[in-house]
Amino acid sequence: MRAVVFAYHNVGARALRTLLAGGMQVDLVLTHPDDPGETIWFESVAAVAAEHGIPVALVDLSVPPELQARVAAIHPDYLFSFYFRRMLPPALLATARIAALNMHGSLLPKYRGRVPVNWAVLHGERETGATLHVMEAKPDAGDIVAQQAVPILPDDTAKDVFDKVTVAAEIALWSVLPQLMRGQLPRRPNPLAQGSYFGGRKPEDGRLDWTRPAAELYNLIRAVAPPYPGAFFESGGRRLVVARARLARPEIAALLSESCGLGLHAAAGKLLARAGDGGVIHILELWDAGFPGTPLSPQQVSELAAHLP
Repeated sequence: MRAVVFAYHNVGARALRTLLAGGMQVDLVLTHPDDPGETIWFESVAAVAAEHGIPVALVDLSVPPELQARVAAIHPDYLFSFYFRRMLPPALLATARIAALNMHGSLLPKYRGRVPVNWAVLHGERETGATLHVMEAKPDAGDIVAQQAVPILPDDTAKDVFDKVTVAAEIALWSVLPQLMRGQLPRRPNPLAQGSYFGGRKPEDGRLDWTRPAAELYNLIRAVAPPYPGAFFESGGRRLVVARARLARPEIAALLSESCGLGLHAAAGKLLARAGDGGVIHILELWDAGFPGTPLSPQQVSELAAHLP
């Protein structure tokens, strides 16, 4: 069986390796040039393709006509899209003899659309996963071919969950690959009414509003924790990023006087934040937004604490 693969990110790299391990002939890989303004913490699909001697083409905003023609000339049995960041036009999908298949980072029909792992953590879900599905003109709407669930633990960050989803994608693809290699396409309906579509997120969406309940704030911190842009607030004219935090254990929360208002406080050498429902968040690592990736030193934390209520 012959395939053309559109892929990016860790899921793209692992899924490409999975196809090759299962005997799929990959004639062309299309991937994205890395954005110099983005923190590149993930594996390179182009590098994986190069290791295996597969031709690579770079796609930025859309797949240009000349590349669409190149794909059509291959007469692929399958097109695969693994975390590719652009929609593939219907004319391109139609070049696949058997099917065009996409790997999505949720248990469809839940969390269709953009950044599904981040949304799942933000909403306090206990489970998510990966779904291989048939591509249609409408995103994440085609029949389900394979799924694999993973747990979301209470203190998992989005990066923790994304790592699990990467493995789930590999398992889902591997489980159905023998059938795909025989030209068989197992499929079941994707009941769209049982899920919702979610859009992308911007760094500004990570702003912490201390009037919100503690669990909601903590889910936001987990959902956008580094390597994502991070949840943040302002104090003393500085933007501060909460890189690591926990819902405070009872004995830690008790360090904060009942008279303390909402927001950031220092107590017994710890940084604690009072939420709108009275809950307390224990901030374990704080960054100055102007120096991402560099935790505030103990001296800087002490200086910050000295100016807090």
